[in-house]
Amino acid sequence: MSERRDLELIASLVPPRSRVLDLGCGNGALLALLRDERGCYGYGVELDDAHVLECVQRGVNVLQRNLEEGLAIFDDNSFDVVLQLDTLQHIRNTEQMLRETVRVGRMGIVSFPNFAHWPNRLRVLGGRMPVTKALPYQWYDTPNIRVGTFADFDVLAHKNGLRVTEAFGLDNGRAVRRWPNLLAPTAVFKFER
Repeated sequence: MSERRDLELIASLVPPRSRVLDLGCGNGALLALLRDERGCYGYGVELDDAHVLECVQRGVNVLQRNLEEGLAIFDDNSFDVVLQLDTLQHIRNTEQMLRETVRVGRMGIVSFPNFAHWPNRLRVLGGRMPVTKALPYQWYDTPNIRVGTFADFDVLAHKNGLRVTEAFGLDNGRAVRRWPNLLAPTAVFKFER
């Protein structure tokens, strides 16, 4: 997730002056936006060396860490908001990460490619795995461990006792609220414990 309008829409979900933890923060663009425009502060967690360097150059606090190791370095309720944008599909133990998210933060915001988006369905119907802007890799070289759908995450959240407070699809900086499982390439959920 790198387009400015997408970042602004996600940023609007974060209360001003929040303590934020961004898991898989990439180049730190969202944390810099939250700091500069909403008065937020916090940390990013990123594994990729080049992204860590970009975060440092932006003046974003970043920890280089593999999220598969969990969030044990953070105390309970250390943050107001924990972000996981385009991260969950890369993590092996998604349920554990969601539980850790609400342990260290009061609120979580996740986004991920919505595999149920209609162009993906058509591609699968034609016998091929989709390659799209949201899912830009061939099946044999993808960093995604899993694919998910808008509807699947809603079930997973409720199974784990999370209260979804806002859910919508995202399509080129536009919120898709009508039939997001079918019409949006990206799913976005805001939740609390």
